[in-house]
Order: sequence, then C-alpha cells, then structure tokens
Amino acid sequence: MTPFFTTPLWRLFATSGAVATLAACGSGSLHRYSFEESSRQLARQQVAASQIGLPTSGASVTSIETPAAASGAQPPASVRANISILPVDPAAPAIRMGLLLPKEWNGKVVMLGGGGYNGAVPSLYTYPAAPASQGAYPLLSQGFAVFASDSGHPAGAAGSRDGSFGVNDEAVANFSGAALKKVSDVADVLVTQFYGEKPRRRYFLGGSTGGREALAVAQKWPADWDGVVAWYPAWNAASLNLQFGRISRAFAQPGAYPSLGQRKLLRQAALAQCDALDGLQDGVVSNVAACNAQFDPATARIDGQPLRCASGGNEGDQCLSDAMIAALKTYATAIQFSTPLGSGETQYPGFNVWGTELGEQGTSPLQPTVNLLAMNTTAPASPAPLTAPYWAVFWDQWVRYFVTRDANFNALSLDPQSPGPWAARIDALTRLQDINGTDLSTFHKRGGKLLMAHGAADALVSTRATAQYWQRLEQTMGATAVRGFARYYEVPGYGHAASTVFNANWDSLKALDQWVSNGIAPVGQMVTDTAGVAGRTRPLCEYPSWPRYAGSGDANTADNFRCAVR
Repeated sequence: MTPFFTTPLWRLFATSGAVATLAACGSGSLHRYSFEESSRQLARQQVAASQIGLPTSGASVTSIETPAAASGAQPPASVRANISILPVDPAAPAIRMGLLLPKEWNGKVVMLGGGGYNGAVPSLYTYPAAPASQGAYPLLSQGFAVFASDSGHPAGAAGSRDGSFGVNDEAVANFSGAALKKVSDVADVLVTQFYGEKPRRRYFLGGSTGGREALAVAQKWPADWDGVVAWYPAWNAASLNLQFGRISRAFAQPGAYPSLGQRKLLRQAALAQCDALDGLQDGVVSNVAACNAQFDPATARIDGQPLRCASGGNEGDQCLSDAMIAALKTYATAIQFSTPLGSGETQYPGFNVWGTELGEQGTSPLQPTVNLLAMNTTAPASPAPLTAPYWAVFWDQWVRYFVTRDANFNALSLDPQSPGPWAARIDALTRLQDINGTDLSTFHKRGGKLLMAHGAADALVSTRATAQYWQRLEQTMGATAVRGFARYYEVPGYGHAASTVFNANWDSLKALDQWVSNGIAPVGQMVTDTAGVAGRTRPLCEYPSWPRYAGSGDANTADNFRCAVR
C-alpha cells in the first residue's frame, strides 16, 4: 500500500462524498478533483501580489500543457503550467516560469537554477550532472514537482549571453536574485492548491548562474529551503565579470588569441608534464595544485620541442607565441582591485588553465558545447561577436547594458581595475550580484543541507573561487559546524557543465535528499564519466583532497583510488 504521505490528496479524496465535504469547506484547493480536472482548474489559477514575498503585480497561469516525449521516451503522467509574474514597473519584463506537477507526487519540490544571463525557462526534466542511468526524466520519475524561471526577462539572439535587459532596474534586480523569491512563493501557492498540502521538502539545484542562485536562496531565504546543490557556482558574479574584462583585454591584444590547434597543443603539453602527478596517466590532471605550481608554458616542451615559438611570434599550430603565453598567464592569475568593491571583494582568482579544455577540434558530440563555453573560435572584439569566447561576450554585454547602459560603448576600453567614472555603478552592481555572505547559521539551524561541486578544469567559472567560498564558510562558521551541514567536492577533468575528457554524472539529489530526510550524511560518493572513458568512475573527494591512483587494480574503477590531501 502507498503510504498516506506520498499519495496526492486529489486521489485520497476522489470519492463523491469526500468531494462534497471538501467543496463545502470552500478551501479553494484543487485536490478535491481528479488529476485531470485539477489540471483543467489549474489553467485558471491566479496568485495575488500579497501572497508573494517581494513586490510584484501578482501572477497568473497563462496556459497548461501535457509534457511531450523527450529522447524517445514518454514522461510520467504530469501537467505543466506556464506562469507569468507581472512586474511593478510597467516597462520591466514579466517573469516567466514553468511548473511541472506529477500525478504521483512524492510531497517534495525542486527549483532549478538557470545559466548565463538566463532569459529562458530551463528544462524541468533534469538537473546538473544527473545520472544518465535515470533516463530522460530523473525528477518526474521520482515524483518531484519541479519549477524554474527565466529570472525576469526573455533572451534575444545572444541567448544566455544576452544582457540587454540590464537597462531596466527591476529586470536587473530580478536577475540578481529577487526573481528567486517571487518564483518560489508563486510555486508554493500553486503546488499547495493543486495537491491540497504544502511541500514537505523544498530543494534547489543549479549550476553556474544556477549555482549562484542556489547559494543565494540559502543565504537570503533560509527558512524556505531544506537543501541546495550548487554546481560550479558563479557566486561572486560581478567580480567574475571584471575578471572576464581583464582576460578579454589580454586576448584582444595583437597575436594573443590562440587557434584551436594551439589550444590543443597547450593541453597536450600540460598533460605530458602533469598527468602522472596523480599516479596514473589517464588523460586527466587530478593533482591540479602541483600542476599549477610546476607548469609554465614559456618553458614547457611537447614531444621534445619547446612549446614556445622560437621567434616569439606566431609560427602556426606547432607552438605558442609570446603574446599568447602572456594572455594565458593572465587567464591563470587573479585580478586584484585597487580598493574593495561595493560587495567587499578585493580580487577574483585565476583559472586552472593548464590541462583544461579551452576549445579545440574533436569528434565528441560534446565538443561544440565545450568550445562555446570556453574560448570559442574568434578573438574578443567590440562589440563581441557570438563566436568570441563566452566570457568575452559576457563582459561586453555587462559593460554595455548593465554598467554604461550605452549599447555603442566599447567594452574593451573599460579597464576593470581602473574603471574611472564607472566605479560607482560597478560598486552598486557588485552589491547586487556578488552573493558572498558566508553566515549560513540560520539555514544550518533549521536543518538545511548544502552540497557544492565544481570541475577542476572549468574554463568559465574559476574552481579556485568556489574553494575560496568554502574557506570563507569555514572561517565564518567554524569547520566543525560546516561539516555538520555542508560538503564540497572537486572533480578533476570536468569542465563547465560539459567535458570530452571527464563528463561527470553524480546523483546529487539522492545524496541531498537522504541527508535531509533520513539524516544520512554523504559518504563514499562516486562520480561517473560519460564521455572521456564512458562508465569509468572516480571517488568524489572532499575538498581539499583529490583522487590518487592506489597503484594497482582497474584504473577505471573508483575503488582503486584514494583521496589524497594536498
């Protein structure tokens, strides 16, 4: 028999007598109807502005639909509601959100974060690094109600890199975090109306911008959430944008932008020197700290030849010019701000460039995504074409629409370390967009759990920044307290959301739910590769440790690795 608490109330009250009793109560809940009738009633639902914790002009369901098949598989019985949350400023865009309600509800909800500048409602079917073994519907198949939003604006031709909404203050505030509370509250009202009970557990899962959003809800609205998963979180987003500006200006210099072939050569040279530092040559740099300390592209060799071009100029794909090496070293080092930003940040760290996929030729179906999210195919320019590095387009859009609000402004002319007349505006944006609070004591005290994970080969959000957030968390709350509710893992070889080297799958939602619901803290967690060597596994090592090969046994099996401390 299905336990009472996992049975949708519309099913429990499906008899005519119960329907009549509930109808007489006048509760307004939809659970007194069959699932099909509840779905039809859902199409007429509205949420008053007074039911939403931040200012809006209310919300309404604009349409409902039956989810279509994906990847050739039919989804479990469910209904999707498309919802519009109206702004206060009539010139601001509405927040568009989707809410997916399964017929067999487990009493829990998941909010999914977005990516980049958002601008589209993400898929409600899956979540970052979800196990491929769970099929096309890992959330629906487990009975989760799921919701997400575009964060308060529609994307234009630049998609997730489109920052043109930055000219409107309410749209900026929504993207910076306000939409999270508005969407969460609307979903809570509609889920409660539909099933006749409030969710028993509320989880947030996201990566990149969605990872920032995951940390934001734990920081700002801790009473609303039982657990969050933050993959590769861009938590200090405005500081990261300033680092993007510094890197863009470096690679925009004459002769500084390396070709796809030169980027592949760089990665091969780094692997030649760093791959075996973890005890195994497997195409993955696992001892990243040692590689960063030892590898220098100016002196490295590949197949017996210097990586640096003998003339210092660009001699083609067989070597790197001095200008390229200088730009790559900029990429690998921190930006330092002459005075603290409005958010208090004084720097943004460099990236783990050596051994990382920066974009190259390859046959993997993931290669175009990897290239797009890294250095793409053309050098930074102003205005930045969509073929420029993802971070160059991001900087260009931020400067032109968020900072100067001048679409014709040359973003490469703005020095992120000496912004001159734009300093005050940048400070204001950092106060909005750097989600850098590390006192999560309220979240912790109410039983909230936090899982953080980041690929050590991320070319778009620095893994070192996530490590800094973790270190600050421990400094603020104490390492013992932090261990009571949080974990942080780094995944060697994994890039930003995708990798042809080690494409990570991990059932973070299962680990989170077990910890929250059953008090079982994560132990012996394992990550699976779906691309580099499909099916190989590695232990998920708690920061600051990393997986070292034990010296014997199957090199593709996690059991033959030990988590080593730097």
